[in-house]
Amino acid sequence: MRLVGPSGEQVGIVPLAKALELAQEYDLDLVEVAANARPPVCKLMDYGKFKYESAMKAREARKNQAHTVIKEMKLRPKIDPHDYDTKKGHVVRFLKQGDKVKITIMFRGREQSRPELGFRLLQRLAEDVQELGFIESNPKQDGRNMIMVLGPHKKKTEAMAEAREAQAARKADAKANPGRSQNAAEEELSEAPVEAPAEASAEA
Repeated sequence: MRLVGPSGEQVGIVPLAKALELAQEYDLDLVEVAANARPPVCKLMDYGKFKYESAMKAREARKNQAHTVIKEMKLRPKIDPHDYDTKKGHVVRFLKQGDKVKITIMFRGREQSRPELGFRLLQRLAEDVQELGFIESNPKQDGRNMIMVLGPHKKKTEAMAEAREAQAARKADAKANPGRSQNAAEEELSEAPVEAPAEASAEA
């Protein structure tokens, strides 16, 4: 067999008895790492430690795995300014989180004869959030609705990392300033944006 040392160094081709002797000498395990190679490749290692580190790496990879999420926001073509700003705020938050946003304009009655109203509204929204996202799917008619999909400039993994950093910073600040008044905490809470449901679907 071809033997690899505990630090990754090449020991060379040695008989099984010699490899087992070295494993006992180093107080390590003899692990076959390439059974199909000719000759087979084995390595001297602490197998228990190896399994533990592999499990930790897999756990960390799952933790950082980014799942693509498509949020949805519904608007009417004649939406009033206040409602528009509220819906735009939700779209901004979704894009900052690294999520895609499906924008649906719902036409009713005579509105169906004015598709240009929906198109202009979608174009306006895309321009308002262009620093955070881009048009991934251009506006298109779908029955009584008109649909457009916005994609975030920021990757989901980047958004997750920034969120974790911000959370850690808040914890550090709270620990460094334990005497902060309750009034300040309540004031900060009152200024926090109100979130829409996770699988956002809002109708104007």
